[in-house]
Amino acid sequence: MSSFVTRRTRRSRFRFFAVPLTFVVALVLMAVPLPDWALHWRPDFVSMVLIYWCLALPHRVGLVSAFALGLVVDVMHGGLLGQNALAKVLIAAVVIWIHLRMRMFPLWQQALVVLGLICLHQAVMLLTYNFTGGIQVNWRYLLPAVSSMVLWPWLFILLRDLRRASGTR
Repeated sequence: MSSFVTRRTRRSRFRFFAVPLTFVVALVLMAVPLPDWALHWRPDFVSMVLIYWCLALPHRVGLVSAFALGLVVDVMHGGLLGQNALAKVLIAAVVIWIHLRMRMFPLWQQALVVLGLICLHQAVMLLTYNFTGGIQVNWRYLLPAVSSMVLWPWLFILLRDLRRASGTR
């Protein structure tokens, strides 16, 4: 009986930490240095994990989580404070708004929605950059959206299996 209680206690602790742990892993993946040729292809791991948890647990992960994550990303990148927070809140709001419909889509259609959401994120970032002094933008600015779309099915399956294994609800 004590083995069952211990296993159940461990599982409930993991259930509590499953969502924050995935966000920490996504933040670490965003900070990993890449070679120059791969910098433009870095997927937006934080936004993709946020999209998954807003899709799977909209009652638990929402706008406040998105705002906090955006502020952490702003501090990590040393950019304008609130810029990523605004973009992440918009993504979370859209996903929460359409989460019931998006759950019914096959993974390839969800990947197209993720492409659109990451493009929305990039557009918000571009607008705020232009208001604050601008950057030169070319076609490579949208490459993170393409790589995020390509990685979405695998990330979705990985996070779904993690959620099921932890019993997170």
